[in-house]
Amino acid sequence: MNVPLYNRDLSWLSFNYRVLLMAADQQVPLYERIKFLSIFSSNLDEFFKVRMPAILAINRVLEKDPGAGNDEALTSDTLRLVQQEINRQQEEYGKIVTGSIIPDLQKNNIQLIYNQEPGQQLKDATREYFLTTILAYLQPVWLGRQPFFPENNALYLAVALAPESDNGKRDYVIINIPATLKRFIRLPSDDNTFTIAFLDDAIRAHLDYLFPGYTILGSYSVKLTRNAEMDMDEIKGDVLEEVETLIRKRELGVPTRFLYDARIPLPLLHFLAKQFDVTNDELVPGGRYHNLKDLADLPMPAELPGAVYPKALPVQNVLAGKTDKLLDLIQQRDLLLHLPYHKYDPVLRFFNEAATDTAVQEIYVTLYRIASGSQIAQALISAARNGKQVTVFVELKARFDEANNIRWSKRMKEAGVKIIYSIPGMKVHAKTALVKRKYGYHWDYSGLVATGNFNESTARFYTDHVLFTSHIGITREMELLFLYLQSREQPIGYRFLQFEHLLVAQFNMITRFSALIDREIANVRAGLPARITIKLNNLQEKSMIAKLYEASEAGVEVRMIVRSISCLVPDAPEARNIQVIRIVDRYLEHPRVFIFHNNGEEEVYMGSADWMNRNLHRRIEVCTKVYDPSLQQELKDIIALQWEDSKNAQAAIMSYVQNIA
Repeated sequence: MNVPLYNRDLSWLSFNYRVLLMAADQQVPLYERIKFLSIFSSNLDEFFKVRMPAILAINRVLEKDPGAGNDEALTSDTLRLVQQEINRQQEEYGKIVTGSIIPDLQKNNIQLIYNQEPGQQLKDATREYFLTTILAYLQPVWLGRQPFFPENNALYLAVALAPESDNGKRDYVIINIPATLKRFIRLPSDDNTFTIAFLDDAIRAHLDYLFPGYTILGSYSVKLTRNAEMDMDEIKGDVLEEVETLIRKRELGVPTRFLYDARIPLPLLHFLAKQFDVTNDELVPGGRYHNLKDLADLPMPAELPGAVYPKALPVQNVLAGKTDKLLDLIQQRDLLLHLPYHKYDPVLRFFNEAATDTAVQEIYVTLYRIASGSQIAQALISAARNGKQVTVFVELKARFDEANNIRWSKRMKEAGVKIIYSIPGMKVHAKTALVKRKYGYHWDYSGLVATGNFNESTARFYTDHVLFTSHIGITREMELLFLYLQSREQPIGYRFLQFEHLLVAQFNMITRFSALIDREIANVRAGLPARITIKLNNLQEKSMIAKLYEASEAGVEVRMIVRSISCLVPDAPEARNIQVIRIVDRYLEHPRVFIFHNNGEEEVYMGSADWMNRNLHRRIEVCTKVYDPSLQQELKDIIALQWEDSKNAQAAIMSYVQNIA
């Protein structure tokens, strides 16, 4: 079957454009719109660090062999289309800033000095701060005279100088814009205006101080982004040591983007490109300021009504809030949290109780992205010191969180926690935890299966679901999974690892999802109602997309909420019964939920797995069936709210969660 596929990178760029549109939405509070500008910029930086290296590499292959194909719809036009779309979005970004954000700031007596050459007023206002603080961090480098290696994604000013004798000689100097200082400076004002300047412009205003005897011909912001994708498949020896080495190498990666102020003179641009070994494909024109992810820290007056979202206080899960012993409650019934609408307290209590309950003998957990000040990791440390057998699988290859995960793994290991490090060539992305208590000869098991990381920081702004269960089938299979993660072999006593209640990537996930879709196809062909509802972050894996097309062509109604990448082509003939929507709002949509109609006996699954090549083929992922009918209904209700009203769905869900008994 020919499987129509949309390019994953163009799909991701369309998602980031949706983020940008939030900055233009007048119904979004002003400073929240500014945060969306920051998120857009941060996302684009990561795209250039992680995806652009692959696009450039594939483009070089296709230039030599135009017939070289692949499953991601990459062609010789991909690089051009990606660059074209990025340039279009950056142009619109500038229009939103100058045509919408700055005027709306001015309406609130906030003056952001933007795209203006610094004058005497700015120089006078920042003189003392420059001399006492900024100057200590500046490190001018005369290009051509001194060696220089630009740091990854660091900000610099490229300054063109001419001696006052004006003998035709030109000098080029690179000056760092210190990342350790705040990007924005609040300026004194005689009236009620709240005036803000960029650190960049404060430095520009004092260039004559730095270069006496020279005429400043111009200063231009530049930034070099390097390849930050690490080849984890090459890890074969000591995983901890090799990941630490790769983290250091990341900052030395080859360039993937040289972002420059589009006003820069061509001679200076060519000089810098040669100096930094940048190709034409890696040259990206931009505006006067880079790293606008820093807009998230734009100063705000203390009193500015309606500038941010009103506080949405999470509510306590009613049943968890009424009990003093959460582990006892889990033995009686399943619980489900909907984050960030629910408080994260029950997750913290789960680990805290496990650390101190005298009946608890064993604790197992997978950690993918650990919070920098993790209370969960601290509870695991306490549990080990309290004599519990604590086993933690720490994924050292969680992109950009490797160093933090290493730091916590070392602390836990020092406390006596048994640490299992990454599996070479594979990531463990599952979000699972298991606690075993012993009373005489009897054991009871309490488990967690989540759609997101056990991370109390991201739980405040990621939407996710967390299932607490003592279901004997689920918890026993979780134990089998942890035995496998420790040994990398089939557990003793089991001929082969089988899962019935869990869907585990590398074992049964693709076959089970395919079988669930096949059942809907069989039902519709038998004249029965058939429907599939899926919520994912990303949809890319070819065989699963093909299966959805097959269901659609058979007449199954397929509804999908896909936040980011979607390689399914919704207007393809094969997709006539498939609808796909995207939700971008106050919180980052993160759950993975799967609902199969099953002729009225609906089955609901939730877990960690997106339908991407990496998730289904190169990771350990876990999804579980939700058995409790009331919890099934909660998930179905929440998905229905999102499907019916994507613009205000998050507010509707907050109201819904507040009313759950």
